[in-house]
Amino acid sequence: MMTTGRYALRDDQWERIKDMLPGKPGDASVAAKDNRLFVDALLYRYRARIPWRDLPERFGKFKVIHTRFSRWSKKGLWLKIFSMLCEDSDNVYQMIDATIVRAHQHAAGAKGGQ
Repeated sequence: MMTTGRYALRDDQWERIKDMLPGKPGDASVAAKDNRLFVDALLYRYRARIPWRDLPERFGKFKVIHTRFSRWSKKGLWLKIFSMLCEDSDNVYQMIDATIVRAHQHAAGAKGGQ
C-alpha cells in the first residue's frame, strides 16, 4: 500500500525498516494497528515542525502517537533504525551547511580592486 503525501515514506523506504518495528506477526507483543501510518505521522510531525497536538486526525490520537514514540525511543529502536540506515547509506543526501562550516567574513561578496 502506497501512502501518498509529501511527508510519507515511499514503498522502498518502508521495505527497508518495516521488519525492525515491533508489532509485526510473530512478535510476542500485541500487533501494532498500523506501523506505517505511525511512522508517517512522525515524519509529518517533524518535517512540518508542528506540535504533537497539531497532527492531523487521519493519523489517530496525538497522545497515543506520542506515547508510542516515547516507548520506542526508550527501547532504543530509533537509534537501531538510524544506525542501519547510515550503514547502508549511498551518500546521495549528504550535505554541508552554514551550521557546520563557517566562512571568513571576507569570503562573501568582497569588493575587488579590478
